[in-house]
Amino acid sequence: MKVVLFCGGYGMRMRGDAADPVPKPMQLVGPRPLLWHVMRYYAHFGHTEFILCLGYGAAHIKNFFLTYQEAMSNDFVIHGGRVQLLGSDISDWTITFVDTGVESAIGERLRRVREHVADQPYFLANYADVLTDAPLDEMIDKCVAAQAGASMMIVPPQSSFHCVDVTATGAVERITPVAQLPIWENGGYFVLSQEVFDLLPPGGDLVEDACGALAAQGRLVGYQHLGFWKPADTFKERADLDAAYHAGRRPWMVWEPSPAC
Repeated sequence: MKVVLFCGGYGMRMRGDAADPVPKPMQLVGPRPLLWHVMRYYAHFGHTEFILCLGYGAAHIKNFFLTYQEAMSNDFVIHGGRVQLLGSDISDWTITFVDTGVESAIGERLRRVREHVADQPYFLANYADVLTDAPLDEMIDKCVAAQAGASMMIVPPQSSFHCVDVTATGAVERITPVAQLPIWENGGYFVLSQEVFDLLPPGGDLVEDACGALAAQGRLVGYQHLGFWKPADTFKERADLDAAYHAGRRPWMVWEPSPAC
């Protein structure tokens, strides 16, 4: 299946400094940007045709792939001044770069790449800033078997805040960590059918408009994932992922060989 990646937003919560020109998907986790980790995840499951929905910071993303250095994440041998790679990341990837506008909403970005997935009864989509170890094949199979219009991965809430039940007089009756509430939130990994395009108005939103309409029809599947899931929507979240990478805690890197027992 082809993979649509939304990587054109400003990412203000990540950058903090409005003068920082590096887009959120290009922020580093280890020696590689977030975007690479997301793409490598999909490639591990055999999905190597990518459509990048570009906007803010498009030049950084294009330049990264135009000047890609395989030796950064692969072993190699230098013999007689020539480099012989012992592995490759992207040699079998096909990447389409599409300018979808700096100000476009997610749904509009998807509308603008419709022609690139027109041959796909189902295709995959992602915000390009969330890492997981979810079994992608299982997620796809569940959506296709149900003949659903779309599927979204859903995860328990990640917030460290607390919800407070309070009476009209201000008396607090109960304090509950958000993470313990019986609710689920959008995990950012989608399996989509061609139906979504008919439900997306110009400038519309993928979740509120298309997924919301499918949910009302009973044609949206929620894939419940209780394993590793970590967004990188803020600087701290990205820094946590980077620290975990350097400490050797990399559950999202499902393509790495399992440690020997």
